Amino acid sequence: MLYKDIKAKSREELLKLVNDLKAELWTLRFKNSTGSLDQTHKISSIRKDIAKVLTALNEKGAK
Repeated sequence: MLYKDIKAKSREELLKLVNDLKAELWTLRFKNSTGSLDQTHKISSIRKDIAKVLTALNEKGAK
């Protein structure tokens, strides 16, 4: 997910996106703990996407 695409979204879209990403992260962590997750790199990718979205939200809140 590119940061410029994230910045173009509205505050409401970003809030929905961060909730969706957190739910997906929870699912991936659960699969990883049970041993059924093959692509473990997705966990770090989702964490980075959440950080990007939260950064964009903070920037929009500061303006």
